[in-house]
Amino acid sequence: MTEISERHRKRSHMEYRSLMNRLKRIEGQIRGIEGMLEKDAYCPDILIQVSSVNSALNSFNKELMASHIRGCVANDIRNGDDEIIDELVKVMQKLMK
Repeated sequence: MTEISERHRKRSHMEYRSLMNRLKRIEGQIRGIEGMLEKDAYCPDILIQVSSVNSALNSFNKELMASHIRGCVANDIRNGDDEIIDELVKVMQKLMK
């Protein structure tokens, strides 16, 4: 199980809506793949849709990571908390597996 931090971040309404809209589209893509399976769709067609979901998740991660760096990381460094750099490196290593 993944460890969840006790830290929180208040997001702007615009950032929240953008991230949530991406997740809702991804959710719709997943439902579409479920439907393809139920209808016995051809394997390569399903694989292409799964690839689209992976790409969408990567785009979500890029947007969230950029926001994290510009907000949390920058603020912590400005406040003298360099431990955030180690945390960022660990997160990036996990994302780049």
